Amino acid sequence: MADNTRISRDDLESKFRALQADIQGRAADKKQSAIAIGTAAVSIVVILAYLFGRRKGRRRASRVEFRRF
Repeated sequence: MADNTRISRDDLESKFRALQADIQGRAADKKQSAIAIGTAAVSIVVILAYLFGRRKGRRRASRVEFRRF
């Protein structure tokens, strides 16, 4: 089982390139997921802020009625 072949510089470079391509592919996938989750979270926060602000405005708003005679 002892193989006396030497590891060349080209062998190392090809393995490192393959490893780097794999890591970059995984990072791109994670980045897409993070962007999607972030966008959804921001949308939910904006909608909730709008709804709670609208509700609070209705409670505080006084009704004024004008009548013409």
